[in-house]
Amino acid sequence: ALDLERTARGGLLPHRLPARARAQSGGDEQVAQAESQPAGVRVVFRTRATAVELEVLRTVVGYRGVPAPPDGAFDLHVDGEPAGRATESGGDRVTVDLAEGGRETVRGPVCRVRFDGLPGREKTVEIWLPYTETAELFGLRTDAPVAAVAPDGRRVWLHHGSSISHGAAADSSATAWPALAAAVGGVELVNLGLGGSALLDPFTARTLRDTPAELISVKLGINVVNRDLMRLRAFGPAVHGFLDTIREGHPATPLLVISPILCPAQEETPGPAAPDIRDGRVEFAALGDPAEAALGKLTLRVVREELARIVAERAAEDPALHYLDGRVLYGEADFAELPLPDRLHPDAAAHRRMGERFGAYAFAPGGPFAAPGEPFAGAGGPSAGAGGGS
Repeated sequence: ALDLERTARGGLLPHRLPARARAQSGGDEQVAQAESQPAGVRVVFRTRATAVELEVLRTVVGYRGVPAPPDGAFDLHVDGEPAGRATESGGDRVTVDLAEGGRETVRGPVCRVRFDGLPGREKTVEIWLPYTETAELFGLRTDAPVAAVAPDGRRVWLHHGSSISHGAAADSSATAWPALAAAVGGVELVNLGLGGSALLDPFTARTLRDTPAELISVKLGINVVNRDLMRLRAFGPAVHGFLDTIREGHPATPLLVISPILCPAQEETPGPAAPDIRDGRVEFAALGDPAEAALGKLTLRVVREELARIVAERAAEDPALHYLDGRVLYGEADFAELPLPDRLHPDAAAHRRMGERFGAYAFAPGGPFAAPGEPFAGAGGPSAGAGGGS
C-alpha cells in the first residue's frame, strides 16, 4: 500500500494511490474503487503464533441483474509459501445500476478472517488481502506476540496495468499473474494494476515516479482502447509523457513496457467496449467501427505497433527501456485453449500461465529484470510467436 487512511469508523484503509493522486482523479468512481481494492497488499509480521485473526470491514461492489460476486479470498503465506485461504461474508454491499447509473449501499458488520494450525516456530506470516473488494482493517489478533519484518534485501518490482494486472479474474491477489511472476523472480511486488484505469493519467505517472523501486513495468493500451479515450495523434505523445515522468524519478531503472494481451473483440475493432448482461452473465463487446481505425481510432493492433515504435526509438538513448508484446503472455493458441470467459479477462488458469511466462522471460539471465550483473539479451523481448503468442 502506498497510503493508509484512518477512517471515520476507526479502521485503517489501504490505498494504492497516494492522497494527492486520488485528489487529481476528478472524483472518478472507477479510479476510487480500483485503487482502494488492495490488490497485492499484504499484512506481514513475524510471530510464533499458531492462530491468527484479522478483523476486516469488507466493501463489495456488485451490479444489478448480475449474480453477486464471490467473497474475496484472503490468502495466507508462511515463509513465502501458500499455507491457507479463507473467505468471509458480511460487510458493506454496494449495488450499481449500470442502466440508471445509481448506487445502493447496504451496511454490514466487521468480519473476522481466521487461520488456525500454523507451525509454532518463528516465521514470517503474510495475509494477502483480496483484490475484489475494499478491506478496512480493524484489528489483528494472535496467540503469540508479533514483530515487524525487517527488510530482506529483495528488489522491489513496481508494476502498473489494467484490470488484468489488478487481478481479474484470478482466484486471489496472490494468484494474479504479477504476484505469481514476482514469486518466480524472488522480488517484492507493488501492484499498481488499476481496473479500468490504466489510462496514461499524469497522476499515475507521478506515483510511479515517486515510488521507490528497482524494477518497473507498465502494461498499457487496453483501457485506452476500450474507453475510446483518445486517438492515435494523442496516444503517442501521451505515452512519451508518461515514460518521461517515470524517468524523472527513475532515470536508469529497468523499465519494461508491455502491450496488451490478445483480446479478439478489440484487435481490429475500436472502442468503446461495454458490458452486455444476458441471463445473469456479463460479456464485453466492442462498439466501434473497424473502418474508423483509418481515421485514428485505436485498436489493439494499432496500440501494439505504436508502443513498439516508441520504445524502439527511445531505447536508442535509454538502454534500460524494454518492450514486450503482450501476446507472448497470452496469444492465439492460449485463446483457443483458455478463452476469455467474458471476452476481456483471462481466467485463473490463464493468470497462472501468464505469471509463469513473464517470470521465465523477465527474471531469467539475459532478461530485462535479470539479477544485477546479468547483461540484457537484447531489445524487444521474445517474438510474439513465442509461448503460444501470435
